[in-house]
Amino acid sequence: MAEYSITAEDVKRVKGMGFLQDKRQPTHFNARVITKNGKITAEQFRVIADASEKYGSGEVAMTVRLTVEIQGVPYDQIEPLCQYLAEHGLSTGGTGKKVRPVVSCKGTTCQYGLIDTYALSEKIHVRFYEGMHGVTLPHKFKIAVGGCPNNCVKPDLNDVGVIGQRIPTVYLDRCRGCKKCQVVLSCPIKTAFLEGGKIQIPAEECNHCGRCFGKCPFGAVTDYQNGYKIYLGGRWGKRVAQGRAMSKIFTSEEEVLQVIERAICLFRDEGIEGERFSDTVARLGFEAVEQKLTQ
Repeated sequence: MAEYSITAEDVKRVKGMGFLQDKRQPTHFNARVITKNGKITAEQFRVIADASEKYGSGEVAMTVRLTVEIQGVPYDQIEPLCQYLAEHGLSTGGTGKKVRPVVSCKGTTCQYGLIDTYALSEKIHVRFYEGMHGVTLPHKFKIAVGGCPNNCVKPDLNDVGVIGQRIPTVYLDRCRGCKKCQVVLSCPIKTAFLEGGKIQIPAEECNHCGRCFGKCPFGAVTDYQNGYKIYLGGRWGKRVAQGRAMSKIFTSEEEVLQVIERAICLFRDEGIEGERFSDTVARLGFEAVEQKLTQ
C-alpha cells in the first residue's frame, strides 16, 4: 500500500462528505451511508456489503442515527467508494452544522404505531436534509419521528421531535358504567376512570396512545382523531435537555412540515454560532418560539 500523509484540511474536507477519521488508523475513515429513514432494500444492503469489501475493511456498523457505516476506508479509496455508491443510488453524508438525517421508528409495522413514520420521515428527509443541505446552521439539527407515545426513538431528546397521536372521542350516552370498564383496564398510564357511572378520559392527562380505541363493547370509545405532537428543544449528549411539547396537537402532515421548516429557519436566523437549538429556545423563551412557529 502506498505511503501518504493526510492534512487537517483533508480530514475536515472528507468529514463534510460523511467520512469520519478512524483514530486507530489515521489514514482510514468510516463512511456514513444515508438511509433516508432507517429503511433500505435488500439490494441496497448487498451494494453496501460489496462496497465494504471492495473499498473498506469488510465490516459494516449501524449508527445510533440509523445510518450505515462502512468501516476502514483508506483515504485514497474515498472517491472510488462515493462513485460506486452513487452508481447504485446511495450517498454518504450526515455530518456538519446542518440538518442531520432523520431518525424514525417502525411506525405502522409495529402493533402500537399510529402514523406511517417511514413515509413522513422520507418527506422530512427530502424536504429538509436534501432540500436544505446547502444551509449552514449555528450547530447540527436533529429530527426524530416516533409512531406512538412509547417514544422508542426519543423524539423529546431531539431538536425537533414528532410523535403520532390518537385522540379519543368519548360518547357518554353509550357508557353503561360497567363495574369492570374495559376502557379503564386497557389504559396503560391509568388515566381513564369512572366518575358518576361514566367513563372519563382527562384530555390534559391522556397521552393519546389509542390503546382504548374499540375496547368498550357498547361503543363509548369508537372514534378518534389522528394527530401529531411536536416537541421542541430536546438534546442528548454532554449536556442534556428534554424537549417541551407544543400546546397544539397538529392534524395534518403539512402542518408538521411547516413547523419543522419554520424551526430550522428560526435557528438559522436567530441562533448564535455554536449553540444548539435547545439553547436558542431557552434564550428566546419557549412561548415566543412556539408563537413564531405557528403564526
